[in-house]
Amino acid sequence: MESLDYSNAYGVGAFMALMIGPVFFMLLKTSALKGFRAAIAFDIGVILGDVTFILIAYFGSRSLLEKIKDDPRLFLIGGLILVVYGFITFLDKKNKKEVDESEVDVPKGNNYFKLFLNGYFLNFINIGVLAGWLTIMVIVGPLLGMDPNLIFWYFVKVVIGYFALDLIKILLAKQLRSKLTPLVIYKVKKGMGVLLIVFGAVMMLKSFISKEELDKLINSVEITKKK
Repeated sequence: MESLDYSNAYGVGAFMALMIGPVFFMLLKTSALKGFRAAIAFDIGVILGDVTFILIAYFGSRSLLEKIKDDPRLFLIGGLILVVYGFITFLDKKNKKEVDESEVDVPKGNNYFKLFLNGYFLNFINIGVLAGWLTIMVIVGPLLGMDPNLIFWYFVKVVIGYFALDLIKILLAKQLRSKLTPLVIYKVKKGMGVLLIVFGAVMMLKSFISKEELDKLINSVEITKKK
């Protein structure tokens, strides 16, 4: 079984934070209208919702993950989930105005606890978020040998990466809101959808190729280039 580079955990978290949806725009809106502390309160709720999903993904799929650990070909499942999620993202035609205005409302007053709850439940009701964390768990769990300690620290780093990018979004909220035109959002969603499809397809292909076979293929390509 191939090892997992922990350094990519921060990137995974940042990628999840870039997924455009109601939570994304609510965070920008809260920061722009109510300030930094209000946005942080909302974001802590969002992150707690993500932690809940991570726990559901881990305990709800443990038996499947154990099977994948013993048979890497079952990574096909993770790749398939990525491809399907990528197509859903690619084909989503909702623009910024539809999401920003009709699906999210900032509570009146600076009630931080209410903002926290809004962040948690707005994130928790989004089944697409659960699908995202489940996909990451299906990929990461077996690569870490289903070691609870390794999985815990990997996802700690993922959440840190997620929160770090959210801080940047909060600080740049006004500039981001003005630049996120429907055309820009359309292009970003299409790009993310394509990336997910490509990553999923690569994973599905790798599920049928052992690490030794992959190394031989890479070496043969390098030798051919030298000739």
